[in-house]
Amino acid sequence: MNDTNIQDIPKIHTEITRKSEEIGFTMPSDLYVGSFLKTLIASKPNGRFLEIGTGIGLSLSWMIEGMDADSKLISVDNDPALISIASSYFGDDDRVEVICKDGTDWIKEYSGSKFDLIFADAWPGKYSVIDEVLDLLQVGGFYIIDDMTKQPNWPEGHEDNVIVLTAYLEQREDLQLTKMNWSTGLIMAVKK
Repeated sequence: MNDTNIQDIPKIHTEITRKSEEIGFTMPSDLYVGSFLKTLIASKPNGRFLEIGTGIGLSLSWMIEGMDADSKLISVDNDPALISIASSYFGDDDRVEVICKDGTDWIKEYSGSKFDLIFADAWPGKYSVIDEVLDLLQVGGFYIIDDMTKQPNWPEGHEDNVIVLTAYLEQREDLQLTKMNWSTGLIMAVKK
């Protein structure tokens, strides 16, 4: 098996990658994570999905490709310039809502339906307001976080945050957890 031979890259992905380079966006998503998200989302027809940390929309492109026509996805980021770019790519898709708001505030204020999958790719929902974001996950829903193995852009001392978060997730009795030393280091949890 050659896992580097990813066949189903979203058509828009090349354009978003080009735009990332053009604007100097230095936190692009990993192809493996994108393919993984697309597969998980495809397992939830008529699903509700949340991405925290839209960035420029690379992961979002994979997530959308996995969705069926009846699914809905909300993606939240606090950077207006990045949200503007992501909206230019995905704003016409009525299954998708791209929101420019502080992730912590959005998580605390959200009162809608629970989600079938949450991809937390920002500080909120991953290293802060973790209990609040996990409360938004329905039973059987996936909670996915990446960048759990040392990354070149980590600030000094960030490894301690990862250790604390991992230990916290491991002790929660309402989650079934799998840690994967693959791609950028993933944790997948399912709400019991």
